[in-house]
Amino acid sequence: MDKFIAHILVVDDDDGIRSLVKKYLNENKFLVTTAENAENALERIKIIKFDLIVLDIMMPGKSGLEFLKENKKKLDTPVILLTAKGETNERVEGLEIGADDYLPKPFEPKELILRIQNILNKTIKTDQKRVIEFENVKIDLNKLLIFKSNKEFKINATEKTILEKMINKPGKTFSREDIGQLINLNKERSIDVIITRLRKKIEIDPKNPKFLQTIRGAGYVLWIE
Repeated sequence: MDKFIAHILVVDDDDGIRSLVKKYLNENKFLVTTAENAENALERIKIIKFDLIVLDIMMPGKSGLEFLKENKKKLDTPVILLTAKGETNERVEGLEIGADDYLPKPFEPKELILRIQNILNKTIKTDQKRVIEFENVKIDLNKLLIFKSNKEFKINATEKTILEKMINKPGKTFSREDIGQLINLNKERSIDVIITRLRKKIEIDPKNPKFLQTIRGAGYVLWIE
């Protein structure tokens, strides 16, 4: 990330959290814009191209999940959700919609920094063109797009990381633990949600996958040869 200054949008209705996160991100050489609610956030993303969004789920008016649901398709911006400890269903829904990661409150600012850097390291690297085609599917890892049956699907940084690893080793079974270490996520349910989301973009019949298959008791494998 040398010479690269990432611009982060922090969306939270809590003035104290907003100020604390902005201060800590600034100290770690990030450029930061803040918004106190979903409406303010939308105004900002209309005029600024952010590198990542830190988004609180529970906000008055429009929630973070509603904001994400309405705008994720228009964005190619990674999103980290800030969630309360008991919001398990909301975290899963956020991942289903397309969030890249989540962090339960209260959290250590250093952990937020590490998660941000982890995602940005995945999205910034564009060393070589990577386009993979098999049957009626084309995956463009640089553009973060999947083309299937004349339809276009966006993939996020987390999905790209998983696909890239599996594409490099077709036929290899990856356990949930392998995938969790790869994307810095240790919740099996959350990993299953991400795989389900990928199947919807790759498979003709996601309920009967041909390419991204489950190996019972072992994990997941990508068959593209």
